[in-house]
Amino acid sequence: MSMSSLSIIIPTLNEGAYLGSTLRCLSLLEPSPAEIIIVDGGSQDETLTIAKQYGITPISSPQAGRSIQMNLGAKTATGKFLCFLHADTLVPPDLVTLIETTLAEPKVAGGGFISLMAGENTTRWGISLHNYLKTYYGPLIFRPHLFFFKGLRLLFGDQVMFCRRSDFWECGGFEDNLPIMEDAQLCFKLSHWGRIRLLNRIVQSSDRRVAKWGILKANLIYLWIGFLWGFGVSGTYLKQFYADIR
Repeated sequence: MSMSSLSIIIPTLNEGAYLGSTLRCLSLLEPSPAEIIIVDGGSQDETLTIAKQYGITPISSPQAGRSIQMNLGAKTATGKFLCFLHADTLVPPDLVTLIETTLAEPKVAGGGFISLMAGENTTRWGISLHNYLKTYYGPLIFRPHLFFFKGLRLLFGDQVMFCRRSDFWECGGFEDNLPIMEDAQLCFKLSHWGRIRLLNRIVQSSDRRVAKWGILKANLIYLWIGFLWGFGVSGTYLKQFYADIR
């Protein structure tokens, strides 16, 4: 039995093509997490079957949406620490130790990893570098006071965000009405409880969106959404530019 204090929460919706690899990766974690919680938004593929093959009974969310599903998972979680993981992202084997060690520092409220985007035949070095840089330039542009004085880093879901369960609920968790950018918004809220730390370790996420859109279109969409959101445009409006790709 694991002595870990970490709950890993995975929101899913038709993730049959990727979930098996992610769960296989999690099965190799040492130490293992306290629990892995899958919250499903109504999958019609083999997602639920794959989860059960790994001994996980998914929670059924009454409504699809990452914010809604991750909040539901956090309500179910029993661990002291929460880790929000996308179903198409692979993590290092010492994930649990990295998170628990980082959050043992009282001045750190949360954190994430450097995301390397890759597919079957290529690694997206350029986009991965840009995603790394916007972790810093995003808050520098839009929340400079938090960036300099409170250690804000702007993280996104494929960076495997983590935080204390108590801080997560004290700041209100994810905003259910945000269909996009919910992870960046959580960073802003958590920064009032402490620093957001970007760990110098790699996680690998799928490049399926870039493969579908193409590099130029993907970069333009990422920049467009980021800047509009930074200037206060609602997530509901921005979602039209960020179609679901499975």
